[in-house]
Amino acid sequence: MTQTEKPAPRSSYHRSASMDLFPAITPYSSGFLAVDATHNLYWEQSGNPDGVPIILLHGGPGAGATPIHRRFFNPDHYRIIIFDQRGSGRSTPLGSLENNSTEHLIADMEALRKHLRVERWHLFGGSWGSTLAMAYAAQHPARCISMILRGIFLCEQDEIDWFLYGMRHIFPEAWEQFVGFLPEEERSDILTHYYKYLTGDDLKLKMNAAIAWTLYEGACSSLLPNFETITTEEQKQHALALARIECHYFINEVRTGKLSLMNHLDTLRKIPTTIIQGRYDLICPIRTAYKLHQLWREADYVVVPDAGHSALDPAVRSRLIEATEHAKALR
Repeated sequence: MTQTEKPAPRSSYHRSASMDLFPAITPYSSGFLAVDATHNLYWEQSGNPDGVPIILLHGGPGAGATPIHRRFFNPDHYRIIIFDQRGSGRSTPLGSLENNSTEHLIADMEALRKHLRVERWHLFGGSWGSTLAMAYAAQHPARCISMILRGIFLCEQDEIDWFLYGMRHIFPEAWEQFVGFLPEEERSDILTHYYKYLTGDDLKLKMNAAIAWTLYEGACSSLLPNFETITTEEQKQHALALARIECHYFINEVRTGKLSLMNHLDTLRKIPTTIIQGRYDLICPIRTAYKLHQLWREADYVVVPDAGHSALDPAVRSRLIEATEHAKALR
């Protein structure tokens, strides 16, 4: 484990009526935690060292966290904990599928909690981050002060099928480019064949598959069109990690039937929770959040009428910050 420490910046921050992000801050500590012989997790802390802990669970799986994620939380109140999940972001080795499963990630969260000497924390997660938050809370409810969940994803088969095939009805141009990477005879089983290329030995095909997968997801994530470019070597390597890990989880970590998170609602409903869902979220359609809401009436359910999937869509961003401000009353 390596670690850096420096004094925490302390000043007063004020919200505007538009609920903009909090000002940019830098971590006061960061490091790497070895969780097994292969994986080293990047972690960082910012905000108030004596504040109430809140942990951000990034999406993907495999997307990694970015500096902008620190800005959803009042740094005077919260001890902001961010980490990159196995194979993601700044964790090493980047893109590794070895010992990479939901159960490993839950165990990693517990290892990090103990390493940072946190008794209880808020969970803040969107998309795949909502899946991981619920899976962790189902096993460790006593460690959870509250949950703020965005863009609900349960990692069930129908959600994965929607991502692979259903989004073509809304984003036909992006989908045509997505499947255009595959030979025509392989397009009836997109997941299997993408996985073959993403885990194969041909480096050029592997990278081309990763770029096609990542651009497809990015194009469908925001309410307004978002045409990403992947040009630098660093962008390409992170695209490869995202695509490999997502594809790996979509094949090996489907949570249908007995594995469904819906089976844990009796445990989850005891944790104060806010669910925030963009009406026009096409990556994680509202039908999943609505299904969850119907059975989990204790949770606050906020439908954002003018938003898509991205946490940075202005209307979703505002609701998320409102939720983190409201959670300040919980201990």
